[in-house]
Amino acid sequence: MAAATSPAGPARRDARDRGDAEAADHAGGTSESGPEPAPRDGAPPRKSRRFSLTRDTARPEGGGRAASSDAPAPARQWPLLTVLVTAALGLLLVATAPFAEAFRIGSLMIGAALLIGAVLRWAVPSVGMLAVRSRFTDLVTYGVMGGLIVLLALMAQPGPWVDIPVLEDAVHFTIR
Repeated sequence: MAAATSPAGPARRDARDRGDAEAADHAGGTSESGPEPAPRDGAPPRKSRRFSLTRDTARPEGGGRAASSDAPAPARQWPLLTVLVTAALGLLLVATAPFAEAFRIGSLMIGAALLIGAVLRWAVPSVGMLAVRSRFTDLVTYGVMGGLIVLLALMAQPGPWVDIPVLEDAVHFTIR
């Protein structure tokens, strides 16, 4: 802000613009902000510092729909609803604990919901709001988190369904 208000500010800005224009000409690039302004008094053309409409970036992936626009609202977001309903059923099972292994089964359902989200993100071209980041990042995030939750649910005490001796040794090593 201070450079814009000082008398030397515009001169410095023009010099920086000329340097940017020379670098772009040297690299074979063109102006990103539209046509070059007409040269004045023999000076090299300078780039505009104003923002222009971006035409080459992709629209956000999560903004799309998984079904056509004439389908009802829940049907348009069926991948997200599948993951949310599965996770909600798992949470409900954990919260109510209707039987002895409800915590383990509910936790498995929550992990499975994330793994289902990873599979849907990989297999279905348009998943609506289930797409949060890039496809690769969503696959890794959903897959790793779902896998860890499933693994922890299988190892939950008392009476784990899966026993991993390396992890048991690591816990004993850190506690001693």
